[in-house]
Amino acid sequence: MDELIQKIKERSARVGIIGLGYVGLPLAVEFARVGFRVTGIDTDPDKVQKVLAGSSYVGDVSEVELRVAVRDGRLQATSDYAALEELDCVSICVPTPLRKTKDPDISYILAATAEIKRRLRPGQLIVLESTTFPGTTDEILRPELEQSGLKVGVDFSLAYSPERMDPGNRQYTTRNTPKIIGGITPSCTAAAFALYEQVIERVIPVSSTRAAEMVKLLENTFRAVNIALVNEIAMMCDRLEIDTWEVIDAAATKPFGFMPFYPGPGLGGHCIPVDPHYLSWKLKTLDYTARFIQLASEINAAMPHYVVDKVADALNAQEKSIKNAAILVLGIAYKRDVDDVRESPAIDIIKSLLAKGARVSYSDPLVPVLVTDDLALTSVELTEDLLASVDCVIIVTDHSAYPWNWIAERARLIVDTRNALRGYGPDNVIRL
Repeated sequence: MDELIQKIKERSARVGIIGLGYVGLPLAVEFARVGFRVTGIDTDPDKVQKVLAGSSYVGDVSEVELRVAVRDGRLQATSDYAALEELDCVSICVPTPLRKTKDPDISYILAATAEIKRRLRPGQLIVLESTTFPGTTDEILRPELEQSGLKVGVDFSLAYSPERMDPGNRQYTTRNTPKIIGGITPSCTAAAFALYEQVIERVIPVSSTRAAEMVKLLENTFRAVNIALVNEIAMMCDRLEIDTWEVIDAAATKPFGFMPFYPGPGLGGHCIPVDPHYLSWKLKTLDYTARFIQLASEINAAMPHYVVDKVADALNAQEKSIKNAAILVLGIAYKRDVDDVRESPAIDIIKSLLAKGARVSYSDPLVPVLVTDDLALTSVELTEDLLASVDCVIIVTDHSAYPWNWIAERARLIVDTRNALRGYGPDNVIRL
């Protein structure tokens, strides 16, 4: 692999990114920024056309940088997998959702691997970045690719490097978030290390692809379990008539042995609600029950219903029924200042409210339209008349654009699941 590593260091190697989503597009732009010629491959023609037009659809990608990369010929996009024939290094950044049964869906990985296998040639480096269960790279990708007649570690390199994107995070980006690398063989690790160190400030090799796959699952299982713990603490504090947020803030003053997590309306996004189930599923195949993961999942999944119960109780205290109540949901993205609604707890909250007969609307400046299998809603303008007309406002996503003091002064009743009104203290606010 010495020839490939030399090409990488000279930045004459051709780089390909399969999947131009929130992981793939930022990575493609980073490689182009430092001088590589990059080809992005995506089966969605709309994404391809937007990239070619220099129009960014990912919040973490600067439209200026994207346009410059395309204009200078360093970044191109296509839906044609034939482009793989000219690429030296290929990163797979495709989605890995869960099926309705909570089993891993790696169909996108398998489809990309099949396309690579058809065109695999000596000297190429293939890196999987999609989150998956330990063993995917060496048990599934390796034998599939070796059906080409080429041998990993001899004819081509294969590695795993988990994506670590945090959409909307301005402090930690693709460039300065440390990158984990694990190859099938030491030479595979060396090739992948050489590639990613060109664009990422710190690259950390581990002993195997399995270790690298486990790193990602540990990171997000850690978050899921601790969020579940603090969600249960919030329910305990409610029963004990203690301010949850005061307790967390006070505990966070301890300079060792404690890390603050905060309760909320439930888990959302592309990773935390999904990734622990990959680990749990894998362990089931080994006759092991991941009890922490299952319990955390149950607690976090129950939070939207807990929020709806809080709304019903708050309305009852005002001698109103949740049935026919006009309820405004503020924010339906899964986290602050992003436009992503994947796995957003707001969707479950809205469905539960509708099932109880409430009249529900939402306002989110970043999500103008919400369409799911059984929902079709349009964001309403947040006005003084609207706030005065609804029976309850639920703060689900605390976007920084919301004028919190103005909202608190005009709404009749607010259920605040994010402590967005911290310090405002009006009597009409019910906190989680």
